[in-house]
Amino acid sequence: MREITFLKEQAGKWQDFEKLLNEKNANPQKLAGLFIEVTDDLSYARTHYPTSKTTQYLNGLAARVHQEIYKNKKENRGRFITFWKTEVPLIMFKYRKQLLLSFFIFAIFALLGFISEIYDENFVRFVLGDGYVDATIERIRKGNPLGIYGEDEQTSMFLRITINNIFVSFMVFVMGLLFSFGTAFQLFRNGIMLGAFQGFFWKYNLFAKSLLVVWIHGTFEISAIIIAGAAGFVMGNSILYPGTYKRIESLKMGAKNSLKIIVGIVPVFIVAGFLESFVTRYTNMPLWLSLFIILGSLTCVIGYFVLYPIYISKKLTTKITTDGKN
Repeated sequence: MREITFLKEQAGKWQDFEKLLNEKNANPQKLAGLFIEVTDDLSYARTHYPTSKTTQYLNGLAARVHQEIYKNKKENRGRFITFWKTEVPLIMFKYRKQLLLSFFIFAIFALLGFISEIYDENFVRFVLGDGYVDATIERIRKGNPLGIYGEDEQTSMFLRITINNIFVSFMVFVMGLLFSFGTAFQLFRNGIMLGAFQGFFWKYNLFAKSLLVVWIHGTFEISAIIIAGAAGFVMGNSILYPGTYKRIESLKMGAKNSLKIIVGIVPVFIVAGFLESFVTRYTNMPLWLSLFIILGSLTCVIGYFVLYPIYISKKLTTKITTDGKN
């Protein structure tokens, strides 16, 4: 678009951001959201109007926050640290509604899969396949229902599972290109599979056993899928609701932010693969140890992707507004 059109359409948002920067009790939710939008606008302006006063203005506007993030840090090392310390949390804070939506969609279909398996004995075969179901029934008869986790060599299992986890989460994310409906379908698909799997063990009176074993790695694995779902919705919604941008420009910015979320869950893939390959195989571990790993994993996920983003947003808001008064 022409620069004058870009300026007219976005100027109100920039003015709101300036006002928030100077408020003593600025709304951290709004400030975090506007900061991400202003940096997107700056990226757009640098591409299309590299030498204009608009770009200079946006650069100065974003600098107040940017300097707080990168202050006193060398770019080569500090950039990596601040990506995990600040950028990913701020992105998660801005898109927490998409995360909540992803969680609810997955949970609803997991429950649907569980109920369907309880009332239809053939449902699990339709979802997971006869081969897997027959092999699991045979393990149940032998007294080792979850023995599949200890049948492969650890290192090769770790590589295979980690790659598969990345593939599954990437599909959930990239299907957002189908106007968010593709991501919703992937969440439906994975939720149904999980629900049917757990319902299958319920019918064999092994539900508690399956929870204590499977969720040792499943906490991280399922969390990664749900977070990838949020990333998919971010990208899909950028197509559906481009706002004042051209749809292609909105998609570029949505893809950039959602890709940051995907990179942010890479450690989750790795830890999930490690636990499934090296820890879950010990299906008879003490109850306290199993609960410790599961609850510890859940605490890590909620802490970093839900609670810490709230904290860092409020902290950064306080720091910026305080510095702005000095």
